[in-house]
Amino acid sequence: MKNYLMSISDSIISKQTFEEILQCNEETVEYGLKLSEENVKEIVEIRSEALSKNGRVEFGGGIIKQIISTFCESPYISQYNYIETIEELIETFYYYKNETMEEIGDIELINLMKGYFDNECQGSLELLRYKYLDTIAHNIKYGVSDYLNVDGDEEL
Repeated sequence: MKNYLMSISDSIISKQTFEEILQCNEETVEYGLKLSEENVKEIVEIRSEALSKNGRVEFGGGIIKQIISTFCESPYISQYNYIETIEELIETFYYYKNETMEEIGDIELINLMKGYFDNECQGSLELLRYKYLDTIAHNIKYGVSDYLNVDGDEEL
């Protein structure tokens, strides 16, 4: 019975998340970006996998809406790479939420990701992950007071 209730609850949350993400099209269409219902289903699935992989729980699609809203104006995202980029950003967000040990708030992390993605990384998700976010996570774990210092000048 317990698994059945979890399935109903998960189904309701997934449906709510689906609707919230689909509504993002109202904002993103002005940037030439639009998600189909199939794209949204894929994003909800990726989100579910990312949450599970990182041992996280989330109700609703607020984080995904925030990622889409924040990144839709990026010069490095077009309809051609939109779905893949959003999916990778979702996975990256949840992974680094854990890696930064909750020291960075959700909105702050998303804004940091966007700033580095658009500027230093020039749209490179690999550079975002493996240089900037890895360095920030390392700095937090090892007590660097200015954990946003990604240039290597460590101060404890």
